[in-house]
Amino acid sequence: MIRSLPKSKGYDTGFLIYVIIFYIFLFAPLIVTSVLAFNNSDFPSLPWNGFSLDWFLSDTDTRVGLIHDSTNLQSIWVSIQTAFFVSIFSLIMGTFGAFLFEQENFKFKQGLYFLALTPLVIPGVILGISLLLSTNSAGTFFDDKFGWDIGILAPSFWLVVVGQFSFISTFVLLVVSARLKKFDNTLEEAAQNLGANRFETIRYIILPHLKPALIGAGAVAFMMSFENFNTTLFLVGSETTLPINLYLQVRDGSTPIINAIAFLLIVVTSTLAVLNLIFTKKETE
Repeated sequence: MIRSLPKSKGYDTGFLIYVIIFYIFLFAPLIVTSVLAFNNSDFPSLPWNGFSLDWFLSDTDTRVGLIHDSTNLQSIWVSIQTAFFVSIFSLIMGTFGAFLFEQENFKFKQGLYFLALTPLVIPGVILGISLLLSTNSAGTFFDDKFGWDIGILAPSFWLVVVGQFSFISTFVLLVVSARLKKFDNTLEEAAQNLGANRFETIRYIILPHLKPALIGAGAVAFMMSFENFNTTLFLVGSETTLPINLYLQVRDGSTPIINAIAFLLIVVTSTLAVLNLIFTKKETE
């Protein structure tokens, strides 16, 4: 609708109702999950039986809180480690790729750029199955032919890192490329005219310009890795990540400790998102 045209009262009311329904649909499940994390019940659902911190702090025969649950704590730590390595590798590869595709004399740029974006449009299930079958086949070949037992080719921590890195690095490539397109090339030329070499130009001129994009892409890459399920499900070994561990618990029946974990993740991710937004906004001003 054109803003200069008058709007009826019915339009304003309908728009307000739509906004309210949209945000209720968006946040109601998160609110319910957060509230049930403090429910004094042995089941992760209603009815409300009173306030309790047992699912965070308890250590009894009938109830084990999150801080005493070694299985869930271990899966959280594995997810953090995985997300750390994936985000670091993705930042390095995505940034290098962005510099590469910004070169004007780069041959076959359009075709290779299209291939680089392919992992983003492939369903995670297909990507996970493909990686599993290809690595298992390669591992079997090397074992039968040379007697080599290559651990990374079997479902394991590092195979999960490789699988997630294969598509998350593409996201970093897009974010950094978008920021790099806004770079004023005259600044680079001025630096080189003043005696700076290529490395110094990148370090002192280009990278500071890319800093907001690198921070934002790194944060999103970390969260994408932390919560990834589809690809990880087919590649995970004995060290399960948090999403896989939660899936196994929900499938077999669990306690409200799942709600407690979800509550902490909501708080932590929301805080990181707000801090990233504030920091990125300050950097771009």
